[in-house]
Amino acid sequence: MQKDPVCGMTVDEKKTKFTSEHEGTTFYFCSANCKSTFDKDPHRHGHPK
Repeated sequence: MQKDPVCGMTVDEKKTKFTSEHEGTTFYFCSANCKSTFDKDPHRHGHPK
């Protein structure tokens, strides 16, 4: 299980279809909205600069 970096919800990385790759790290999301929010500004949502 992974934590959605936008909303903090626990996400099953084996089941979710919402993922993003950023600087070699895969992030998992509970919804398309959280993925979209992250994609706009990954550094604001938990991915260090």
